[in-house]
Amino acid sequence: MDIFHASILIVDDEQANVVLLERVLHRAGYTSVAFTTDPAAVLELHRQNQYDLILLDIQMPGMDGFQVMDGLHESKAGGYLPVLVITAHLSHKLRALKAGARDFISKPFEIPEVLARVRNMLEVRLLQKELRCQNDRLEQRVQVRTAELREGYIETIFTMTRAAEYKDKDTGSHVQRVSFYSHALACTLGMDKEFVDMIFIASPMHDIGKIGIPDHVLLKPGGFTPDEWAVMTSHAEMGAKILGISNSPYLKMGVEIALGHHERWDGGGYPYGQKGEQISLAARILNMGDIYDALRSKRPYKPALDHSTAFKIITLGDCRTRPEHFDPAILAAFLQNHAAFQDIFETVRGMDPTAACSCPLPGYDPFSLLT
Repeated sequence: MDIFHASILIVDDEQANVVLLERVLHRAGYTSVAFTTDPAAVLELHRQNQYDLILLDIQMPGMDGFQVMDGLHESKAGGYLPVLVITAHLSHKLRALKAGARDFISKPFEIPEVLARVRNMLEVRLLQKELRCQNDRLEQRVQVRTAELREGYIETIFTMTRAAEYKDKDTGSHVQRVSFYSHALACTLGMDKEFVDMIFIASPMHDIGKIGIPDHVLLKPGGFTPDEWAVMTSHAEMGAKILGISNSPYLKMGVEIALGHHERWDGGGYPYGQKGEQISLAARILNMGDIYDALRSKRPYKPALDHSTAFKIITLGDCRTRPEHFDPAILAAFLQNHAAFQDIFETVRGMDPTAACSCPLPGYDPFSLLT
């Protein structure tokens, strides 16, 4: 920006001073000079015009220059107060500088001094604005790159998830629904947006370890022998190994979920028999959605159950599932928001997760995270 096109506001209750300063600045080549003799109007004028420089008299009736600076200081954007004070008192100069003014002009003022200080101030101001613009452009580039990395993580996650579908055709709809269940529970628990977004994206990886389970075990319609059960339960540790060590926050949470989603609050789960808060929060949340969806879904060894029956089993228990298996806070969140689980199960059926952002679920739209 040309320094002579910078916007300047003169504030002085004495009309003669205003006329003199305006004439001096126009003759020096400055093309955008405004003025006011009403100090109370400065804040609104600056809000509308965002002046590059304000020449501000200190001694004015009704509202002095310090009060004007206080108002500007409270409303300023970008951490910069573009004020050049005009005063005849040394104590006012020091006080004004402490209050945030950038420089001062002594009264009675000399025209060469006025022009030199105005030019210096505007050069600094315009450099500051240029730096802020560069920072904004850099921030935009960082945001774009972050979005690209995030999309790459998501693509990797869904690629691995689709690989798991080749092992078990029921897996596709299931892993999509658990993302919704986890999102709903995390929101009900009051988790922050970062956690909610992350668990939604990481949840589909919970059963990735089933890729390594032989079909004759994974798809067996009846009960397991002890050896088969040992093979089946190994999918938790296998999933954590597949996801491995990564800098991706989504894959890090995916490891936690894969390893811990079959652990139980009372310590009766696998693979390590962890209990309580030894189990990661993400895995405890996923566990609730995983159990609910398993109860609602048809499996080779069981029929599908309706929502009411699944709700009773989770909250009252049966021969396999007990309320004490769940984190009490997560169980309470399920009780509070179980209707959303029913809506999710009835709505999310076999859709492509990357195209599911239009899914009409009541109250929230977690798949909008992928758009």
